[in-house]
Amino acid sequence: MPEGDTIFRAARTLHRALAGQIVTGFESVLPKLMRVDCDSGIAGRAIEKVEAQGKWMRIHFSRDLILLTHMLMSGSWHIYRPGERWQRRTADMRLVIKTERFWAVAFNVPIAEFHTSDTIRRRNSLRNLGQDVLAEHFDPAKSVSSLLSNTHMEVGVALLTQSNISGLGNVFKSEICFASRVNPFRRIEMLTPREANSLVTTAREFMIANVRETSGHARVTYRGFGRRAISHGAESLWVYGRRGKPCRECGEAIESRRQRDARITFWCPYCQPLTPNAQCI
Repeated sequence: MPEGDTIFRAARTLHRALAGQIVTGFESVLPKLMRVDCDSGIAGRAIEKVEAQGKWMRIHFSRDLILLTHMLMSGSWHIYRPGERWQRRTADMRLVIKTERFWAVAFNVPIAEFHTSDTIRRRNSLRNLGQDVLAEHFDPAKSVSSLLSNTHMEVGVALLTQSNISGLGNVFKSEICFASRVNPFRRIEMLTPREANSLVTTAREFMIANVRETSGHARVTYRGFGRRAISHGAESLWVYGRRGKPCRECGEAIESRRQRDARITFWCPYCQPLTPNAQCI
């Protein structure tokens, strides 16, 4: 599933291409969307902005109409010039927003709904979202408090629970726990305030680094408990996808297994012991 940084970048790209443009046409294979188009008319509306919220995306049209989408596992958005050949099959198209300059095409997007500003506030999955880790006015203390309130959750599961903090996915979960030297199978009630704060602040640092516009790979610098390390690009992930390979810090073999939410988690048994010791703190 795309993580919050992927959705953020997709929303930023769509915003740059579409904001301020007038919709010249709208197509969809989803009957609910076409009913709204028939009733209210999408063509002729201005596209005001495109924004991400956790793993959700909102496209705001004039006259209080909002398209809410979620990519889940397989969805994607593409931008094309009118008449340009698509890189995906027409059969994968779910909706197309046309403007004079660009067409935005959603492929295999499983959740797409039209809302007003009133109805979107009542949608449970959004109403219960925790802070977006990429939000401009992110308050770390608020997310730390939310995380610590789930005393019986495993740390890895709590980080993926979008009501605690939104936008994190499975790759970031494993990497954040490693950077903070926290075993992802520990229960939240076993965390110290320092560890909880490290998880939240590291999550934000990693995500911001991944959406920062740079040439080449963004370099992510983090502080563990008394340690520093640098990761850059997918080829240098610390633990995720590296089962059986030596830890880049200590040489111990990386382990993996499923957590209670059925997601596979990767960790180093030496750098992230289930019962912390003085060496790790």
